[in-house]
Amino acid sequence: MFEAIAFYLFAFLTISMFFITVTTSQALYALSALAAGMIFISAFFFILGADFLGAIQIIVYTGAVMALYAFGMMFFDTTRELKEKQGNKYIIVGMSAIAAVLVVAIFSAPMLSTNMTAFYPSAQDIGNTQQVGMVLFTKYLIPFELAAVMLLVAMIAGIVLAGKKMDISLTMTSETDIVTMNNETNTKVLS
Repeated sequence: MFEAIAFYLFAFLTISMFFITVTTSQALYALSALAAGMIFISAFFFILGADFLGAIQIIVYTGAVMALYAFGMMFFDTTRELKEKQGNKYIIVGMSAIAAVLVVAIFSAPMLSTNMTAFYPSAQDIGNTQQVGMVLFTKYLIPFELAAVMLLVAMIAGIVLAGKKMDISLTMTSETDIVTMNNETNTKVLS
């Protein structure tokens, strides 16, 4: 009975936080609601008895990923309107479908193989963390390595985006010019 009440409570809170994340126009509110939603997701792992995964959910997603999002938000002006150039929709849909099929095939191939065996102690002799490690580095090794490569690519892309040249270099601009630019920006926002 307790598990059912906790499940529905955390499900409602998680959906509410993600709804706020998607619908708000304020970046700070969206980041805060996203962090809260990630914490509430970890509650499901704790309810299911997967304490290791619950702790990893809090540490990795709520801690590291949210800090990365917050750091990334500092580089972008969220008040500016952006116009995106759309390419050919058929090419975008086709490439997305091919990528999705490839990702599903690559991730499901090791999981569906039947000739993969590992010699490790029985589940009663080891704890939750060791069980996760045994499964992660045997049957799910290829998806684990692919996720690591994808995170590396995302990190390199973040570095490239952060290192792009800005319109104006603030380190090379005098203080009076910065004050003038601030005043011009404030008058544009007010009008």
